Amino acid sequence: MKNFASWVIKYRFTIIVLFSALSIIFGINIPKVKIEPEMKAMLPKNMESRMNTEQIDEIFGGTDMLMVVIKSEDVLKRETLERVKKISREMKRVNGVDKVLSLFELKSIKGEDGTMVVNPAVKSIPQTNEEKESLRKEIEENDLVYGSVVSKDFTLTGVIALLKSNVSDREVLDEINRIIHRNPGKEEVLIGGLPHLRVQVTKSIQKDLKRFLPLGVSIMLIFLLFCFKQLRGVVLPFLIVIMSIMFSMGLIHFLGWKIHVITVILPVMLIAIANDYGIHLIARYQELLSLKIKYTRKELAETIFSSMSAPVLFTGLTTISGMLCLMGHFVVPARQLGILASAGIFFALTASLFMIPALISLIPEPKRLKVKNSSNFTFGSLEKILSFIGDSIVSKPRVMVVMFLILTVLLSCGIFFLVIDTDPNRYFPRDHPVVYASEIINRNLGGAQNVSVVIGGDIKDPRLMRKIDELERRIEKIPEVGLTNSIARVLRQMSRALNDRGEEGYDKIPTTRDAIAQYFELYAMSGDPEDFEKLVDFPYQNALITARIKTGSTHKINKVLEEIKSMVKNDRDVKLIGGFGAILSQIAKKIVSGQLISLLMAIVVIGILIILLFRSFVAGLISSLPLALSVSILFGLMGIFGIELNISTAMLSSIMIGVGVDYTIHFLWRYREERQNGLSPEEGVKKTLSTTGRGIVFNAFSVIIGFVILFISSFLPVRFFGFLVVASIFSCLCGGIVLVPSLSLLFRPKFLEPSGKKTKGR
Repeated sequence: MKNFASWVIKYRFTIIVLFSALSIIFGINIPKVKIEPEMKAMLPKNMESRMNTEQIDEIFGGTDMLMVVIKSEDVLKRETLERVKKISREMKRVNGVDKVLSLFELKSIKGEDGTMVVNPAVKSIPQTNEEKESLRKEIEENDLVYGSVVSKDFTLTGVIALLKSNVSDREVLDEINRIIHRNPGKEEVLIGGLPHLRVQVTKSIQKDLKRFLPLGVSIMLIFLLFCFKQLRGVVLPFLIVIMSIMFSMGLIHFLGWKIHVITVILPVMLIAIANDYGIHLIARYQELLSLKIKYTRKELAETIFSSMSAPVLFTGLTTISGMLCLMGHFVVPARQLGILASAGIFFALTASLFMIPALISLIPEPKRLKVKNSSNFTFGSLEKILSFIGDSIVSKPRVMVVMFLILTVLLSCGIFFLVIDTDPNRYFPRDHPVVYASEIINRNLGGAQNVSVVIGGDIKDPRLMRKIDELERRIEKIPEVGLTNSIARVLRQMSRALNDRGEEGYDKIPTTRDAIAQYFELYAMSGDPEDFEKLVDFPYQNALITARIKTGSTHKINKVLEEIKSMVKNDRDVKLIGGFGAILSQIAKKIVSGQLISLLMAIVVIGILIILLFRSFVAGLISSLPLALSVSILFGLMGIFGIELNISTAMLSSIMIGVGVDYTIHFLWRYREERQNGLSPEEGVKKTLSTTGRGIVFNAFSVIIGFVILFISSFLPVRFFGFLVVASIFSCLCGGIVLVPSLSLLFRPKFLEPSGKKTKGR
């Protein structure tokens, strides 16, 4: 290592220029990075529910629904209907809107003198109470309107815009907001639907990115100053952090990726983790300065590199391995985050190992730190705490292990209450406009999520039309389904118009293909065949059954989907099952498998690295134990606090294992070194905790403080992610400075014992 350390010092200027140039080259591309709010884009392109949903969109046009909800004591009041009519008419002219559904666009199908008459559900605005009550009765008998665009208590009405594919949500929403402002009224107006959710997600991502970086940097600067009390102790690790953020964020553009909800934690992760390696180097730097031995600047740099390069390198590699294990997740942004974080941490690791010693060899030596005696240095209360921990471990190691295990078991009981949920409305607090509007739609207007079923064949065939009708009726009976729609429902509405109540054909599907075709021809005479374009394609070869679900709960949506799949099992006429509800359901299932795969990968890969580092299988077992206990605590806390396992929190275990194992590695490396220097096991534990223990604590709290920034995120899953990181890293810290030292004293593993004759314990 000494020869390599000399090489680093020899080429220090080249090293400094190289890392600086890399960070600048990548950093200047950060403004070019775009935001991706679309949840569907998080999924692999070959995922069944995504492919099915995209095929449905190709057949029937865009199915994204943006709903303007008007709330009034009675939506049939003249002034309310006039406002709805104006908003509906202007929304039809918005670029990007494919179709508008409202009281003035959806149809009322009636029979007059044996013919079919098709009019808007509200043909004219009632001027008297009698007209209003007559209209109310008509709407109540209209399956196409009642409960869909008007609530059953007539306090809400919706104007639904179905958007074209590949349009700008932001531009459409901005224009609709302008329409609402141009048509003021006393009614409360809400906006809901996936396009609105995507716009809010984009705004929140931008808001978080603007807040996280300056606040995170400020907090980390204060923390480093508190830890090291020297300007260089702040500047050197901080410089590495900034450069690694520039590198990894700029890498997003180079790879042609975009920023997702999950990606907002990337700069925070780097603020929290990228300075860890610099912290250990600076801690060692100050330890050397506190000794009576006089070092030149070059000797200091070489000694720091020689003594710290191996443990720092392996802690970096374990962290990178943990991040790369996010590749086991099926969610695309989670995989991307694993690559981006790994790249940023690799940059920080190499920059810390090479650039910090290079800079130390150039800067003037600071004032020497105060020393207690020839072998120990003081840094106040932290040293006292570590000394107390060391004394407690040495006196009662078995008690410390038992207490740690009991606490783990108690906290892990929450695992039984763990829930999996990917409801996008849970991105935001309950009082957020997105959540409020979604709950209103779910309770009163059929639901905000949907599951779609495509039936293929000759749609005018009575057999197939009856199958569509029967399937829709069965789906409608599922408790979580708020509203269903299909071409069969429209056909039955036609039959009610052409047949008197009590007649054989009333509210039924016609018995012949010719009769069905005639119904459609009669409709075309006074209505518009394009009214059906979201229900059936014009060759009449594919029909769509849409079930709107009155909940965003993934568990309940999954129940609906399983029941529908059970209904159509082995039915060759059913071609596709998709919709956003189907996507959410498959995400929930994949989260579990992705979690298990990434967790297993992280444990195996990191275990192998530790075995290689210490050349001992036992080392891998000892290092894995605190990680396994911390994982149990992590999932237990999620259950106790009601935090769902979702796209964000599913990444925690891999990240925690990659970061948390660092503390164990640093302890074991220094403890073995002290044992080889002749100290007894008890003295080795105390000396390791009083020296390297300081860097371990600083390392852990830099991660904890860094992730605390996530508490102010606009997204609830990101806030929960921050809380869980804090809790899990703290448990890993306790494992590294309490459990592992206690196990080392109890079992005296051979890989930690000095070569040759063992030193006798006191």
